[in-house]
Amino acid sequence: MKAIVTAPGGLDALKLVDLPDPGKPGAGEIRVALHGSSLNYHDLGVALGKPPTDGRVLMADGAGVVEEIGEGVSEFKVGDHVVSCFFPDWHDGRPLPGGFARTPGDGIDGFACEYTVRPATEFTRAPKGFSHVEAATITTAGLTAWRALVEIGRLRAGETVLVLGTGGVSIYALQLAKAMGARVAVTSSSDEKLERATALGADYTVNYKTHPEWAKKVLEWTNGVGVDHVIEVGGPGTLSQSIQATRMAGSITLIGVLTGIQGDVPTAMMMGKQIILSGLIVGSRRHQLDFVQALDTGIFKPVIDRTFRLEELADAFRYEKSGSHFGKIGLEW
Repeated sequence: MKAIVTAPGGLDALKLVDLPDPGKPGAGEIRVALHGSSLNYHDLGVALGKPPTDGRVLMADGAGVVEEIGEGVSEFKVGDHVVSCFFPDWHDGRPLPGGFARTPGDGIDGFACEYTVRPATEFTRAPKGFSHVEAATITTAGLTAWRALVEIGRLRAGETVLVLGTGGVSIYALQLAKAMGARVAVTSSSDEKLERATALGADYTVNYKTHPEWAKKVLEWTNGVGVDHVIEVGGPGTLSQSIQATRMAGSITLIGVLTGIQGDVPTAMMMGKQIILSGLIVGSRRHQLDFVQALDTGIFKPVIDRTFRLEELADAFRYEKSGSHFGKIGLEW
């Protein structure tokens, strides 16, 4: 089967190889013909050699069709459309230790390949009516937004949400918050992207290049109160302003570190405003099952900026690295 694997040298060294077919599923396993994936910054980091890997099949997100089921599998049947789980061993309850050691495309082989045989518990059913590329976007970006706003944030209609940027998680958070009756503010360095966010329902937008102190603009929008929830993707370079933009006893969910992995935090301001700061990485299989159930109601579909073929994965990563995309970048074969 065809697969894309890592090699020393980064994007220019990614290789399209022919790997052995994974064969028939054993007890508790399913065989899936894969047809779609979506790009995340985590995948880009692995492809760039952070951490160094050689021969790792890339991509954390995978969606396709069940071709065969092993003994004892009752949740799926042949022909079902399924999508992978980011943490294959975290089924429910508290997060498990171990970092990304068992994350597909990082600690173990991922889904940039034609077929896979894995335990049935490493997949859920795909949302009804979703293409394979659309379904693949729920594994990482979609589930992160869901857990941040619903599982942790307990978002309620009428509340306010601030999302930073217009990447995959941020646009998912915009769509989800609007579907739940919230008012949403969006930041970006591109007026064109802000116009697209407005077309998706954003109630307020601010260009952080035109307004470097963008927290003040968000406070103006909320009449000085601040927002109830912040989807924080920047990390140390943006956290201070996110704290400024948050209301008393509001919540900030840290889901990205695009500006670095450490930095100063205005702890006195955070304490004084009694803000809840949560860090999260994606979610469990139980979270994903709940998310799929919500998406089955037809509330929205993900925004796919561009879709590349499997053999064009290096070009897809270059496009992601450029920051030109709005929403998700897809991969299909």
